[in-house]
Amino acid sequence: MARTLGARALLDRLVSFPTVSRDSNLDLVDWVEAYLNDHGITCCRDYDATGRKASLYAHVGPEVEGGVVLSGHTDVVPVDGQAWNTDPFTVVERDGKLFGRGCCDMKGFDALAIWATVEAARRGVSRPLQLCLSRDEEVGCIGAPPMIAHMATRLPRAALAIIGEPTNMGVVNGHKGGVGFDLHFHGYEVHSSIAYKGVSAIMEAARLIDWANRVNAENRDKADPDSDYDPPYTTLHVGMIEGGTAHNITAKDCTFVLSARCVPTESNEYWEMRILDEVRRIEAGMQAIRPEARIDVLPKWDVPGLRAEVDGPAEALVRRITGENGSSVVSYGTEAGQFQAAGYSAVVCGPGDIAQAHQPNEFLTVDQFKKGEAFMARLLDTLA
Repeated sequence: MARTLGARALLDRLVSFPTVSRDSNLDLVDWVEAYLNDHGITCCRDYDATGRKASLYAHVGPEVEGGVVLSGHTDVVPVDGQAWNTDPFTVVERDGKLFGRGCCDMKGFDALAIWATVEAARRGVSRPLQLCLSRDEEVGCIGAPPMIAHMATRLPRAALAIIGEPTNMGVVNGHKGGVGFDLHFHGYEVHSSIAYKGVSAIMEAARLIDWANRVNAENRDKADPDSDYDPPYTTLHVGMIEGGTAHNITAKDCTFVLSARCVPTESNEYWEMRILDEVRRIEAGMQAIRPEARIDVLPKWDVPGLRAEVDGPAEALVRRITGENGSSVVSYGTEAGQFQAAGYSAVVCGPGDIAQAHQPNEFLTVDQFKKGEAFMARLLDTLA
């Protein structure tokens, strides 16, 4: 007989896999698939182009439409340069907290969802339950769309999706969308004493960054004061930049990622157009000096926002289970917008505080984990 693990034991096992987004997640996927197979649950995979990463999904219950999806991601952010007091890939319980990379974001929910899936198979349910564990969420939510499309060819279509990002088990029915671009400025090298004859990739890149700062200020000044978002406007951001050869040479190269977090009232397409228009304006100025100068643009991600639904079944179900009357919106993106864009009713609800995500000594409180367990138990009662 297959050994059945509790949710806490599942969390320990999941965290032990160092599924940092730059690395493969297949060890975790292999283990989860084997565990579910041992309990009579058939799984499907959707691989990335390299074959080094995969999303995993499964269906429990009658082969009919109208089920419930429990959706989480398998990848975590790096621990490089962070001061951890414990091994980040071993769950350590201390002072009512479970420490470990991914405990909060979001292997805590993953463990609860896997437990619920096995319980649904063991007890039997009259309404289907589907488990989705995606790849590459932390690098721009790029794993969920192909997984959702793959599911459409293999499984009966579910009606709604619960995305378990940390919300302290509250109801989140709206979040910002976002677009991101890899930018490579190609300059022309000359000695800095005659800089006007060359093109500095760094100084031209600074024009775009300065534009982003000015746009942020403009958006702030015209923001809707009644918006629930914090901040209540679209923001542009550059987090890292690299380039240059020496202090006395105009920089040949400069690279960075420019991203926009868009309020739902403004489309991703609109901000993509604005960014690309400014890039081309700057590029024209570069090429007026040296025709070989240019800016290469590579779209990195495009994550739709989540819009509050009128009488949405996902929100209604989560409210019924949690007893929550209120709801909130958040400024970070999730895969909920992607499920909604694919035609699912979607809501975000999961254990933990988003303030702990990506932090050194990341933790999930034991109380939040227990609330997540209670949520899953009540969900199973509902499905039965």
